[in-house]
Amino acid sequence: MKKLVKKLIAGMLLAGVCASAAACGAKGGGGEDASGRTNVRIAYFPNITHTQALVMKNQKTLEEKWKDQCNVTWTSFNAGPAEMEAIFAGEIDLGYIGPVPALSANVKSEGDVQIISNTTNAGAVFLKRKDAGISSLSDLAGKKIAVPQMGNTQHLCLLSILSDQGLKTVDAGGDVTVNASSNADILNLIDNGSVDAALVPEPWGTTIENNGNADILLDYDEVFLEGNYPTAVVVASRDFIKEHPELVKQFLEAHEEAALYINEHMEQAREIVNTEIEATTGKAIDAQVIESAFMRMTVDTALNKEAIMKFAEISKNEGFISKVPEESDVFTTEFN
Repeated sequence: MKKLVKKLIAGMLLAGVCASAAACGAKGGGGEDASGRTNVRIAYFPNITHTQALVMKNQKTLEEKWKDQCNVTWTSFNAGPAEMEAIFAGEIDLGYIGPVPALSANVKSEGDVQIISNTTNAGAVFLKRKDAGISSLSDLAGKKIAVPQMGNTQHLCLLSILSDQGLKTVDAGGDVTVNASSNADILNLIDNGSVDAALVPEPWGTTIENNGNADILLDYDEVFLEGNYPTAVVVASRDFIKEHPELVKQFLEAHEEAALYINEHMEQAREIVNTEIEATTGKAIDAQVIESAFMRMTVDTALNKEAIMKFAEISKNEGFISKVPEESDVFTTEFN
């Protein structure tokens, strides 16, 4: 990778990203094994928005496709920054992640992290506490709003909503307080009245709504761009793309086939996704919750570059990235 990435790696090593040199070596081997088989390391979240990854992992699609040429390793992450650190450190070749962390990684790596496909769209809702005195978006003035993470996709959607209403956060000189908390904690914050509203991804939107203390203020198709925005994308390191273009193409073929399967066999796909979530987290999602959650997102591999670049503009304006990158530096869709 480029010099900046090497500096990032060195800084993360000093900060303790890897507990020891031995641990780093175990994670970052990549390359080929003794028999010449290529090691392909794929990152994903145990989230419904990473549904293609969960279906392919469960069905061992890639292991079968590459049985004579590759070793496939799946690694679960819970946050975008941790996954991006792993990509910077050369520990991950392909990854499912939110579009905003993907953009941040692209800018910080000077284009070495590339977005190569879409995964899912929408899949988030804006909820208001029933007794918070909010009946319209203009009532958000002076309120406390929770998001899962500062600088993530839901946070940027919220900032866009506030801007459209002429409102600003406290940090920007306004009177809207934005707090970052885990999705599970946001459920409790709504219940005890600590926050007035929350913009959260599924299945937490449905979970909080079903809990009985919150109503939908903006549904999945009202939060941002009428729901035509990515919730998850696929990224790859530029080095991996250059060294293994055929593998990337084959991976994307499997990714698209998984999307087709999910859209044509939604019930079976939900069951597979829930099985994989339980296997990774130790807890399955209630069947009714996951059914409702799936209805609030679309599974689509087509990249919405316009929406992603709009996220880049918001990220730059809010100080989360240093510049708006050129579109040609963000996406790779041809593999030679």
